[in-house]
Amino acid sequence: MSQKYAIGIDYGTESGRAVLVSLQDGREIADHVTPYRHGVMDEMLPSGIALDFDWALQHPHDYIEVLEKSIPKVIKNSGISPDDIVGLGIDFTACTMLPIDNTGEPLSNHPDLTNNPHSWVKLWKHHAAQDEANKLNEIAEQRGESFLPRYGGRISSEWMIAKIWQILNEAPNIYERTDQFVEATDWVIFKLTGNFIRNSCTAGYKSIWHKQEGYPSREFFRSLDPRLENLAETKLRGSVVSLGTKAGELTAEMARVTGLKEGLSVAVGNVDAHASVPAMGVVRPGKMVMTMGTSICHLLLGDEEKEVEGMCGVVEDGIIPGFYGYEAGQSSVGDIFAWFVDQASPAYVEKTAKEEGMTVHQWLEKRAAAYKPGETGLLALDWWNGNRSVLVDTDLSGVLLGMTLQTKPEEVYRTLLEATAFGTRKIIDSFTQNGLAVDELYVCGGLPHKNKLLMQIYADITNRVIKVADSIQTPALGAAMFGAVAAGGEKGGYDTILEAAKNMSRIKEEVIKPIPENVNIYNGLYNEYVKLHDYFGRGENNVMKRLRGVRSEANIEIV
Repeated sequence: MSQKYAIGIDYGTESGRAVLVSLQDGREIADHVTPYRHGVMDEMLPSGIALDFDWALQHPHDYIEVLEKSIPKVIKNSGISPDDIVGLGIDFTACTMLPIDNTGEPLSNHPDLTNNPHSWVKLWKHHAAQDEANKLNEIAEQRGESFLPRYGGRISSEWMIAKIWQILNEAPNIYERTDQFVEATDWVIFKLTGNFIRNSCTAGYKSIWHKQEGYPSREFFRSLDPRLENLAETKLRGSVVSLGTKAGELTAEMARVTGLKEGLSVAVGNVDAHASVPAMGVVRPGKMVMTMGTSICHLLLGDEEKEVEGMCGVVEDGIIPGFYGYEAGQSSVGDIFAWFVDQASPAYVEKTAKEEGMTVHQWLEKRAAAYKPGETGLLALDWWNGNRSVLVDTDLSGVLLGMTLQTKPEEVYRTLLEATAFGTRKIIDSFTQNGLAVDELYVCGGLPHKNKLLMQIYADITNRVIKVADSIQTPALGAAMFGAVAAGGEKGGYDTILEAAKNMSRIKEEVIKPIPENVNIYNGLYNEYVKLHDYFGRGENNVMKRLRGVRSEANIEIV
């Protein structure tokens, strides 16, 4: 019997990547990246219409283009026969949502709606629904809604309901024309199979859906706005199924476009970070998986449902069937380092790095590694894109403290690395203080493979051993694994994700261990971080929010 394969497609913020994976051992045979033609639209629509501050949109056709370009490429480059590919799975950033009509087409495709920003895909980091999120949280707290503690006490502006409410408030015609509001991951699966099915991961973490209770009550939605009363039964309708469920089979049209066989088993959609958990072999509690890139998503398994301040959610079967999946996160990490390199690093750094044959990141990392913990005299709060956990407030902003006329760029760079690690420790503490063990860390994504200093800092600040994924394609590997589960054992796949993880998961043999003397110094610095965290983040000094208000009132154009 010939060896079997699956394809996983990882839809990121800037591009989509298809990976062909061996079902025997998880080995990646071929991969191909398709950059999104329109990228992230945060300044204007394709027509040139300007967007307000905190908007982040995408073009839905860019997602289809990934299928059209990357799947044929991996088939061609691998030399594998489509007959031996048994399953397909995808993962996505979330909540990335869009309004569709009754044929499944995005409203942005309608000529009379294309110039309305609300007709387009709202990317996960679209934060312009913060006012709606604030009101939602206030009303839910006043009503004593049972769902609120499951999300750490606050619903994020990044999530589905706040974004829908923003559309209703600012573009009621778009709301009325919408047949369904959908996650982009579910929409792409619909385009592949012709079946529209919602997955339990995005429904649970991003749309306030609960396996036992469903969506919030009609009375709650009516308390937000009478026009939302029937939202769950109408524009959020659709079956919600567990991860690994077969969504359907590849249509003849998509088989023609991709080069795959018609009838190929396709798994329901997934979230990028969540798909990474089984891909790293984590199928039991006590091990936190961190997908590290532009942001970080922290994922943990538990045997029971607990309340944790600031968590993004706890969902039964949300990551691995049979467990409660906990999620927290930081809304900017790699983005902060990129900001410093692109916007705040002196010209001589780029010049010197180029002369030494390095990128600016590499040069800064090398210089920053020469410092001992605490030697810079600097401390920062990692809120350049707001705080996702544990404060759940996108109106917060970054802080850099302790600078002098002698401060060097590499010192600031190291401090920003440390700040993101302190943010992760705050999340870990929130879990452990509520009875959820975090014994060791598993990391994947681009950053762990690019920045060794960053990983050592994380080990030292969290005082935990870190294990690193053996591949930078971990989400795609996980998506492929769920595709194999959708196919099932009879077709050469697997009957459960546990079986797939046993054979296909991959981590490096080398581990990163905390250095005791560094741990001691960072413990003291962390105490200072927590003081700043609570001072600016818990209402004692709302200067960050006041500054945002001043900027809005002055109508300053951000260029």
